[in-house]
Amino acid sequence: MTDLTTDNAPNPSAIPAEELARMTDDIVSALKTVYDPEIPVDIYELGLIYKVDIDDDRNVAIDMTLTAPGCPVAGDMPGWVENAVSTVAGVASAKANLVFDPPWDHSRMSDEARVAMNMW
Repeated sequence: MTDLTTDNAPNPSAIPAEELARMTDDIVSALKTVYDPEIPVDIYELGLIYKVDIDDDRNVAIDMTLTAPGCPVAGDMPGWVENAVSTVAGVASAKANLVFDPPWDHSRMSDEARVAMNMW
């Protein structure tokens, strides 16, 4: 649902901008606490998070992937992500969805992740 402000410009969220910015920062921080046990870099810096959507009711939907479809923690990692994001103040619920399109590759990693993994 799109609300209209008094100047008739669309308002992308019913959540006040300041609160949305704080929640977004806190969600990123929460995502950075989740690690693939086989890789010493958090999933956010690895580029495994494709999309984070916060709806007007403060439900958070996360599209994420894995470094490989056969990853041994495929069944557990979405729950870890949901648990981490659920701790953020203001979040009503969190749901992580595994997606494999586009496939993950090293180009999605941040510079910080590349340094940590000595992949320059």
